[in-house]
Amino acid sequence: MNTIGKSHERYDKEFKNHAVEMLLESGRPLKQVARDLGVSDASLRAWKTAYLGDADAHPEGRRYTSEHLAEENRQLRREVEYLRRQRDILKKACGILSTEPPRGMP
Repeated sequence: MNTIGKSHERYDKEFKNHAVEMLLESGRPLKQVARDLGVSDASLRAWKTAYLGDADAHPEGRRYTSEHLAEENRQLRREVEYLRRQRDILKKACGILSTEPPRGMP
């Protein structure tokens, strides 16, 4: 039998959903996750698009709609800003507390 080109493997919906969840939750680049799973970048990208567009297929609490991702992004930005302010306050306090008091002060 002579086969031309690559054989196309079929993946079940559970595998595709798991792969996309891994991609979204890991924070790793798409190419790296695709390579780790042994699938093409294009396949994983298509699965991601289908996954994000098909909100009814996901269990409650696992929906990754664009609105959900935008809200999570806003929340994370607020948290980062809050943590930066805390860090800056601690840096200033460390600077103040680490200086030698002037002579003559008790």
